[in-house]
Amino acid sequence: MQRKKLKRLLPVLFLIVLPVLALWQRQAIWDVSRLYGYEAPSEIEKLATDTNMTSETRRLFYVYRPSLEDKTAFKNNCQTGEQTIVIGCYIDGKGIYLLNVTDSRLNGIEQVTSAHEMLHAAYMRLSSRERRKVDAMTAKAFEAVTDQRIKDTIELYRKQDSTVVSNELHSILGTEVRQLPADLEQYYRRYFTDRSKVVSFSEQYEQAFSDRKKQIANFDSQLATLKTQIEDLRSSLSRQSSSLASERSRMTLLRSSGQISAYNAAVPGFNSAVDNYNQGVDELGKLIDQFNDIVAKRNAVASEETDLVNAIDSRSSVPARQ
Repeated sequence: MQRKKLKRLLPVLFLIVLPVLALWQRQAIWDVSRLYGYEAPSEIEKLATDTNMTSETRRLFYVYRPSLEDKTAFKNNCQTGEQTIVIGCYIDGKGIYLLNVTDSRLNGIEQVTSAHEMLHAAYMRLSSRERRKVDAMTAKAFEAVTDQRIKDTIELYRKQDSTVVSNELHSILGTEVRQLPADLEQYYRRYFTDRSKVVSFSEQYEQAFSDRKKQIANFDSQLATLKTQIEDLRSSLSRQSSSLASERSRMTLLRSSGQISAYNAAVPGFNSAVDNYNQGVDELGKLIDQFNDIVAKRNAVASEETDLVNAIDSRSSVPARQ
């Protein structure tokens, strides 16, 4: 009798347990469905390899079927609403989208962006307990960060939406900061076999920007010095010109009034003053030429910097020079 009752109950229990199991394992089921029949394109596989993702991390990366896209497609898929430059985005339940950056001067940026977005996906999968632990580690590590660019980036996120700071720290520290506390470094080993490779890519492409910023700052310093020299020399020449005009009038009066001896005595000094003035004019011309030359060099570097920004700004349709 009990066996008959049990047999009758089994289908009912199955109908109850199955949805519960499906709900419990919904993430795993979704992952399997996403990976079924999926073969990563060679360029995506290369990004996973270049960044030394572990096998489990690579699987997570592929679950979101990452794609390298041109600016038009990227803008359509990554409508984040951010006002800053966006070169990658992770959309929960949908995918990872990466801007295809073709400027060779920015080699490495796609690798870092891939790792960054993968870490967003990983962060969202942490349990509440794990997330609190990781958040404490990243917050402590951030206190020791000295890179002003990173500090400014996090501050911008804090002003826009403070709730995303921990998530962003998780991705930024993991891909852009070389020295991290031992416990956090150990944590990131679950995602990368060698995290330093990712950081090297970050340092590589950031160098393209920092080098040009330094060059522009150096040119600006030179231009400021030259501008002061030019203005000072112009003022001096103006005073000399007034003095020469006065002396010329005085000498003309001496000669017209027959004071030839006095006139002749003034000639050597006047001629010497004229020579000094002419030398000053020549020096002013050289300074102006030097100033203009540096302006041209400074503008060329600034143009390169603009090209680099345009290359990674999905909001811009301006093509970058290669």
